[in-house]
This record gives sequence, C-alpha cells and structure tokens, in this order.
Amino acid sequence: MKNIALLAGGNSSEREIALQSAAQVAEAFDRERYNVWLIDVYGRRFTYREGGEEYYVDLNDFSLTIGDRRVESDFAYIMIHGTPGEDGHIQGYLEMMGIPFSSCDMVSSVVTFDKVTTKRAVADTGVRLAKGILLREEDWIAPDQIVAELGLPLFVKPNASGSSCGVTKVKSAEELPEAVFKAFDESSEVLIEECIVGREMACGVLVTADREYLFPITEVIAKNEFFDYEAKYTAGMSDEITPADITPEVAEKLHEMTLAAYKACRCKGLARVDFIVTPEGEPYMIEINTIPGMSGGSIVPKQIRAAGMTMTEILTLVIEDALCNQ
Repeated sequence: MKNIALLAGGNSSEREIALQSAAQVAEAFDRERYNVWLIDVYGRRFTYREGGEEYYVDLNDFSLTIGDRRVESDFAYIMIHGTPGEDGHIQGYLEMMGIPFSSCDMVSSVVTFDKVTTKRAVADTGVRLAKGILLREEDWIAPDQIVAELGLPLFVKPNASGSSCGVTKVKSAEELPEAVFKAFDESSEVLIEECIVGREMACGVLVTADREYLFPITEVIAKNEFFDYEAKYTAGMSDEITPADITPEVAEKLHEMTLAAYKACRCKGLARVDFIVTPEGEPYMIEINTIPGMSGGSIVPKQIRAAGMTMTEILTLVIEDALCNQ
C-alpha cells in the first residue's frame, strides 16, 4: 500500500476552508490501496495528530516518525487553498524532495495564483477576459481615471488570493480607495476589473494521460451581490445548479475555454475554471482554481457526482496518473 500525505490547512484566510476540504477528501481515499496521513501545514510546522499526540514531519526528507515507526510518503495530495498550497511554495518544496504530488507544478502554480499572469497566459487562446488595471502598493490611486477607463460597477480584487477574500464590488469612484486598501490587506498587488454582467458558471476539469474529463457545468446564483466569501461558505447564501440550465452551444463554449485555459497554464490534476456568461451567451473567464474546494458543499464534488463518478474514483485517477507520469 502506498503512503499518501494529505496536506491541509495553510497560512492564508482560507485555512479553515482548506481543513474542511481535507477532512472530506480524507474520507474518500481508497483505503485498500492507500494509507492516508493528514498533515496540518502552518508556517514551517507540518503536524500529524494521532491519539491526542502531535508528531512533526522532518522537512529535511519529508518523513514522519511516530514512536518507533518511520513513515516515508509515496505521494502528497495537496488540499491547501491559498498560501502555501496554490502559490507554488509547497510544490517547489515537494519537487526538491522528489515527492510526486496532485496539483500543478511549481511554475504553473505561480502563474495561476497570480490573476494578471493567468490572464496573460490565456490571452492568445480565444478565451474572453475582462479589461483590468493592476495596482502595486506604491502606485497612486486615481479613481476618476480608473472609472473613465473601466466604467462602473467595478470589481477590486487581491491579485494573489482566493475564496473571494478581499474582493469588493465598487459602484462609485468614492468607494474605490477603501476597496483597494482592503484588497491590499490580502496581497501586495491589486487587480481592478470591469464588471461583466451575466450568469456565473463553474466547470471542473481533470486531464490525465489517457483522457480529458470535463464535468457538468454548475451555475452559481449568489444571494449576495456576487459570489463572495459568505456566499461561498455559508449554507443558504447561494444556489448551485448542476448541470446548469444552458444551451448545448454555451456548454460547448465553456468546456472549450476551460480546456484551453487549463492547457495554456500547463495545469495538472483537478481544477475548476470560473466564468461569467453574458446574456448573449459569451463566456468571460474569471479565474482558474488549481486546488478547488472539496468540502461537502463545494462545487466540484457535486459535478463529479453529476457525471456519475465518485470522489474515490477521481482521487485514484489523480494519484495513479501523477505516479505514472512523474
């Protein structure tokens, strides 16, 4: 049996959500094939808990010693949203240790965690993108100029963050500075984007050596003004319809753009690509999530079930494909 290190937690605002996702994933592994060790990552401490005791991973070789047992992991399944699980830090460390893992490699993780860099990577693929302006901490905020260029309303986002942490929908130039400062609390760069009016859609994707899996599309209907942190993780604050009530033509466009974005960013493993579809049926990509939420209420597990598959099947596919193609 292979030893799987399930990496959870992390250092970002998404830590608790990542722990919930990991707990759900831990229940879905095929226990006839894998021994699973849930490791809570926080800063430089990688902690395994058993029987009320804590044991620490030796970061020199990624091994775990429990009493007289020494556990060496054959594979790492990354279930950390935000830093350090989606931004390339964990991936770089695992690559140095020679441990195969479930997600994009270090370079692709860096690209997809940075919203502006993601847009540049997919710009020549035919995927539609909202117009935007990047601000750094030293930049002067000129609200009237920004509004003149992008119109109203606007979305102000941390350039490197997830789960809509620090995101604000801005309806006037006067609201812009406060929204920018809020976003800077999450990231050293801020992306201001035009608002694309339409329906929000999400498409899960997994590409293995043998097959491309494009899951049934989900429409997200938030009770708030947009699919913010509260709407994502509070029961009753959003409706998620899988499969989405859209035409076959729109579904085909979404699947084509999902695959184009995934391949342009050289993604690996399970991912989710989010879109806004205009009333005219034209999709605009919002972002790529390379460690999509996997808790009980998350979108991708619902899509997997709608496709007639199980979480156990998908996790096994991800692990075995990565091990065969390392």
